[in-house]
Amino acid sequence: MAASTPSPTSGSGRPARHGAFHPLTVAAVDRLTDDSVALTLRVPEELRGEYLHAPGQHLTLRRRTPEGTEVRRTYSICSPAPAPAGPGPAALRVGVRLVEGGEFSTFAHKEIAAGDVLDVMVPAGRFVLEPAAAPAGGHYAAIVGGSGITPVLSIAASLLAERPDARFCLVRSDRTAASTMFLDEVADLKDRFPDRFQLVTVLSREEQEAGLPSGRLDEERLKALLPALLPVAEVTGWYLCGPYGLVMGAERALGALGVVRTRIHEEIFHVEDSAAPAPAAAPSRVRVTARLDGRSGTWPVQGGESLLDAVLRNRADAPYACKGGVCGTCRAFLVAGEVRMDRNFALEAEETEAGFVLACQSHAVTGDVEIDFDR
Repeated sequence: MAASTPSPTSGSGRPARHGAFHPLTVAAVDRLTDDSVALTLRVPEELRGEYLHAPGQHLTLRRRTPEGTEVRRTYSICSPAPAPAGPGPAALRVGVRLVEGGEFSTFAHKEIAAGDVLDVMVPAGRFVLEPAAAPAGGHYAAIVGGSGITPVLSIAASLLAERPDARFCLVRSDRTAASTMFLDEVADLKDRFPDRFQLVTVLSREEQEAGLPSGRLDEERLKALLPALLPVAEVTGWYLCGPYGLVMGAERALGALGVVRTRIHEEIFHVEDSAAPAPAAAPSRVRVTARLDGRSGTWPVQGGESLLDAVLRNRADAPYACKGGVCGTCRAFLVAGEVRMDRNFALEAEETEAGFVLACQSHAVTGDVEIDFDR
């Protein structure tokens, strides 16, 4: 990542618990487009230290359905990050795009109203850019699709406000102008920082009166477009966020243009379901030892279940959100043993090489496995 994410701390200065939820009141529900809304969450003064966040981090929202099942969904914070040494945010804002058949997004669009109370996990995520760590004269760029604008809006707004020597180029792709989230907020950045914020908009299903022709931002188009926009090799960090196809195409385009992999940071918002790899031969008896918030325990792993599910049967406070290998909330350090990960769309290569795994996607290959959520 561009910079390490600070460990969340409580208002007392103690480390915040992993996966800790707090009830937050909805201050406002703003309709952005026909299929997206922004939720503003009020943070009480005694919890503001818990919700200090870096630009680009996300929140996990939780609800219990009338049938008693628990639904969790992760949404990126779009509001600028507060100063790290400050008291923490008085409010947080997230964007929610309606997903066909999406249980939480449908609830957000049809039922949530100002005054409601939602369970909200403390901020998490490593798709971040810390303004204080940005080098002098840093030039950053982002390629986003659809709701991928959400974390990048926080990153760009925070960076440009805190670092008067920084520049930011945003290349965004949307279906139509009417479906484009946070139009006003992005336009405000252009008005406030006209010399340091560059905006390029591409619509895939609608012609624009001015600007680029319509069409998808695929690998070949990006390879031709990016060198015409900015000095690609001089960009300090690239931030790619959106659907899997766009992010992978942008990664390949940047690689072909000579950008080193360590300057590319990715967050994928949606991945189509795919068949998991054939399971490897598993030991007849499997145990997992897990450390979480300073306490350790050892428990049996039932046939075929992930390490996360085994831990959750004994520690309901284990951190997770999507269980699909996308959000990275369940990231843990593999202390001992071997595991197989079915999918990984959240950890970067340097993280896996350092020994980190996604507990929701990890299955034991050895009889004893030890993981540490506190690293």
